[in-house]
Amino acid sequence: MSFVGRVGRIVLVLVAALALPATVAVVDTRAAFAGSYTAPPPAPSPLPAPPAHDPTRRTAVVVASTQGAAVSDALGAYEALAATGAFNVYLAAPDRHPLPLTGGLDVLPDLSFADVDQRLGGAAPDLVVVPAVPDAATPTSRPVEEWVARQWGRSLVVSICNGAGVLASAGLLDGHRATAHWTRIDSWQQAFPAVDWQRGQRWIDDGALISTAGVLSGIDGTLHAIDRLLGPAAAARAAVALHWTPRPVVQEQHTWSPADAIVALNAGFRWDPPRIGVLLTDGVSESALAAVFDTYGAQVLATRTVALGAEVAQVVRSRHGLVLLTRGTVADTAVDRLLVPGGVVPRINGGPAPELVPARGTDPFDAVLHDVAAHVDVPTARWVARAMEYPDADLEFTGPGWPVGLVARPFLLAAVGVGLVAAVGGLRRARAKVSA
Repeated sequence: MSFVGRVGRIVLVLVAALALPATVAVVDTRAAFAGSYTAPPPAPSPLPAPPAHDPTRRTAVVVASTQGAAVSDALGAYEALAATGAFNVYLAAPDRHPLPLTGGLDVLPDLSFADVDQRLGGAAPDLVVVPAVPDAATPTSRPVEEWVARQWGRSLVVSICNGAGVLASAGLLDGHRATAHWTRIDSWQQAFPAVDWQRGQRWIDDGALISTAGVLSGIDGTLHAIDRLLGPAAAARAAVALHWTPRPVVQEQHTWSPADAIVALNAGFRWDPPRIGVLLTDGVSESALAAVFDTYGAQVLATRTVALGAEVAQVVRSRHGLVLLTRGTVADTAVDRLLVPGGVVPRINGGPAPELVPARGTDPFDAVLHDVAAHVDVPTARWVARAMEYPDADLEFTGPGWPVGLVARPFLLAAVGVGLVAAVGGLRRARAKVSA
């Protein structure tokens, strides 16, 4: 065989080894990430009444796009603000219809943007929080950009995670210092070079704007905004209400590492991910909900979450009155585990034994990260902590290590690909001999 022929055969073997696992990984990864946001159920009829407005209180608005918002970004800020008792806190969107949050939690916005404007009589809210939205810097997020732009300079604005992309797309961050999630800040810098993007900081106070890094740094940025508007005592009380330990402003700047291969393995090769039911109960803490739906539903990429009611599909009210929508009941939905975020475990019929997570009086994100380590594996828990920017230096996880069977799957697929090519080649040679 000639040299060119040998090189061609080697290339063919390499392509065969990579093609099958790569194709499987791409298809499964797309499905895994698509599962972070799924179409919400229909709006309840009639719509639940929006919360009452107290004109003696300040007003804070957490925005969402027509496509939804990141669950921890939105609900962490929502609960921190509501816990002060000093704000009318509204989750607002372009229209008042059900929206998906990451991980499969569906909410009904308290108000539309037009409703907010009407309630305030043209005045601006005291505080506007912009969480990450799935359509940041795209045409469908324009209504959010336009509404926030009208408040710019009149309201204190907090961007959380990739909510900074919404503001940058609107041109509001030009000339300002800002930060965003460590996995996206480089792409935002390329897209919006007029912004002074900063790394290695949990939040940045640039006057009219407080921007935060990834996900849970949004709680710290919101607490700083509370400090500015109400004082340090109010911020401290809000942190206690969330069982949250405020973190330093300066933090490690995360970068991709070899250990992050667990993300590709989970997304691309977990072919039968466990389904976790999340039981919604009246009075549930917003941050406890976020802890379960963001980890197991959005970040782990090896599990799926579904919001369930105890006996009938229903509307549930969170601790501070946010309208939550279930997608079924425990009795009629097959799940592998049933988690109950915070609160009390109600009596239910059927399904797996309910598991309270977290226990009362504990940081829900800490508790759920340990649950991930125990029920999935420690590398996944460490990835989730980094992805959510939960400082994990002091977390001592207990659970399985690297999943050997999962690691082997792409190599087995590669071997199958090479075997198929070899079989086809052998068949062609056999046919050639017969023809000769």
